[in-house]
Amino acid sequence: MGLLSGLFYNLKGLALALRVRRLLFLGLLRFLILLAVTLAAAALVVTYHQDALEFLWARPEGGWLVWIWHLVSWFLALLLLLLSQVLFSVWLMDQMSRWTERMLTGEVGRASGASWTRELLYLVGQEIPRAVVPVLVVLGVLLLGWLTPLGPLVAVLSSAVTVVFLAWDNTDLVPARRLVPFRERFQFLAKNLAFHLGFGLPFLIPVANILFLSYAPVGATLFHVERERRSRKVGAMERPTGKPAPAA
Repeated sequence: MGLLSGLFYNLKGLALALRVRRLLFLGLLRFLILLAVTLAAAALVVTYHQDALEFLWARPEGGWLVWIWHLVSWFLALLLLLLSQVLFSVWLMDQMSRWTERMLTGEVGRASGASWTRELLYLVGQEIPRAVVPVLVVLGVLLLGWLTPLGPLVAVLSSAVTVVFLAWDNTDLVPARRLVPFRERFQFLAKNLAFHLGFGLPFLIPVANILFLSYAPVGATLFHVERERRSRKVGAMERPTGKPAPAA
């Protein structure tokens, strides 16, 4: 699963969503709601995040602690903004993913014995580490740029890291709905960085990235459905038939 494969599934998902009325509507609804929530959350975070930090940690008088305080301040702002987005959008993303899977397979694959409520609560709960981990990684990249003369390289690296995690937000929907543990899902991301980079490349296109982001759950679900089909096909081919081996 390489870079071109990831790009292919993103484009294929968008093409499918634009042909199916329900997916088209859900994507437009997600875009409008996310736009409103993002603008409102950004305004609140920018306005009140320093007050919140002052409550937790009073600003130092001077020295290196002031720099650390500012770093923690904007880290808190970024974290709050990400949480406000992902916690609100998870339901719509999951609905788009469920509808796509049902349309392709006739049903929605579920973990054994798991109710729809448990799945949704699990998805919401998984948004917290899925939001915190990217923030920590991006923060590490920013520190690398500040502490070393690698500014141009870090700029490219930060863009790559951003689109990889944006892609993972979508490709992680199906495994999370199957209640796959977070560690296994993160290992899947680490083993398939090229695929996620390719899937996220359209997110770098100005203006058009809004369209790709709105419908990305469709392409990500297509990827998992086809991957599971291939896995079942290979398993069936490798399963013993019970026939005796031919005589020499």
